Amino acid sequence: MSDKPLAVIDTQVLLDWLVFADARVAHWVAAVEQGELTWIACPAIRREFEHMVGHPRFAHWQPRREHALSFFDRFARMQADPVAGEPRLRCRDADDQVFIDLALVHRARWLLTRDKALLALARRARPLGTEILQPWR
Repeated sequence: MSDKPLAVIDTQVLLDWLVFADARVAHWVAAVEQGELTWIACPAIRREFEHMVGHPRFAHWQPRREHALSFFDRFARMQADPVAGEPRLRCRDADDQVFIDLALVHRARWLLTRDKALLALARRARPLGTEILQPWR
């Protein structure tokens, strides 16, 4: 895959990055664009992001849907969806399970999220080699 550290990025952070241009995630964007870290995703994450970037509740911000999807496709290193039934940690929000599963299966150094259900797993994920953190920390 890559000798660079791996990161999984959840949908909220992707929206901050690719729709809202939140400056607090700029250093992560630069690290991905410059190849300093490898952002990994899977088809389930791609589908969720595609759904959300086109969601009517974001119409006010006029997201450049095709630009956001193109950026995703250019920079995310796609992996297979994690196998159901093999999570090492159970997320209380089933919709977010894919993020922790992908991070742990691939031994990602970071899982970047703002999601409380994922952040609640941070202490338990750390001994497994994955730091779950908010992107502005």
